[in-house]
Amino acid sequence: MTARILSIGTATPPTTIRQEHIRDFFAAQPGADRLTQRLIRATFDAAQIDRRHTVIPELGEPGASGLFVDDQGVLRAPGTALRNAEYIRHAPDLSRRAAEAALADAGVTASEITHVVTVSCTGCFAPGPDFRLVRDLGLSASTERYHLGFIGCAAAFPALRAAERFCAARPDAVVLVVCTELCSLHVRPNSTPDQIVSSSVFGDGSAAAVITADAGDRPGLDLERFATTLTDDGESDMAWTIGDDGFEMILTAEVPRIIGREIRAAVDAFLGDAQPDAWAVHPGGRSILDRVESGLELDPSALAASRDILRRYGNMSSATVMFILRELLHDPDLPTDASIAGLAFGPGLSVESALLTVRGTRPAHDPDTAAARELTVTATVGR
Repeated sequence: MTARILSIGTATPPTTIRQEHIRDFFAAQPGADRLTQRLIRATFDAAQIDRRHTVIPELGEPGASGLFVDDQGVLRAPGTALRNAEYIRHAPDLSRRAAEAALADAGVTASEITHVVTVSCTGCFAPGPDFRLVRDLGLSASTERYHLGFIGCAAAFPALRAAERFCAARPDAVVLVVCTELCSLHVRPNSTPDQIVSSSVFGDGSAAAVITADAGDRPGLDLERFATTLTDDGESDMAWTIGDDGFEMILTAEVPRIIGREIRAAVDAFLGDAQPDAWAVHPGGRSILDRVESGLELDPSALAASRDILRRYGNMSSATVMFILRELLHDPDLPTDASIAGLAFGPGLSVESALLTVRGTRPAHDPDTAAARELTVTATVGR
């Protein structure tokens, strides 16, 4: 039997960052000369992002101060321990919210979950996110737990692949996959090109999926096959290390060029002559989507879902492609048996690929209803 994604639930923190506001905030930082200010404005404006979410309230409210911003509006550099403490404070609740939404949409009870796979590269603690989900959702104490850490933006597909393997080994398995990233916790007062790019695109969010091979006639997305490949170069172009003041991200201008150069060979090796009906491509940034589009000679409409999620949420690392899959899962224009090709990129530079098939009739996703629900949750959490 083929493993199937029955549902995908998402959650975001209550604070919204408007791109123009955070752009002006960075441009106004001490030490930003005219050349740096021009680079900041050009980078933020070219990102094609309207808004993002963050667990740092002072980043979303001009004039506010807190752990990351002083009362003069200057960005602080808290140590890694303080940043990770914020991760421990916020990540479990965000994961729980996304998981509860996925369970409700799938009509699956907590007692039915047999495996939990958690994903994150923006914080760490033990007992970790997998343990907290078992405890916070009231799952069985015998639930198998796994955590994938530091695979970066590409990690959702290895997590789904692991779920598919669990279902193949145990046909009655019901797997909960949760990707939670708090990228904004690693913002820093630094005007290097790498940091400017990171500050212009990254946001926070969580996405959860319920997967089982015992789906019956329930609709969803079948997990057909996966592939992974390493490019010939890029090991030093997308990477990060743990520094004294947070995780230090390296994201050079070579990344889009490497992806553009390597993507055709990676996709041809995976898909062969198959022509997917839709694409779920991780939007590491606008330039990466542009390079994928041109490298694969795609119609501009092919990456509409990826560009829309980038515009509304920014790059949430591993969670982002799950947000895209959720949009496609509820796309009324995608008929049953339609195929979806997924691509995500991680440190190395690595390319993770997935092929999914739409099954059954799914309820249409209502953006207005979803937005109203998110506003309700935000107002409740933000009190």
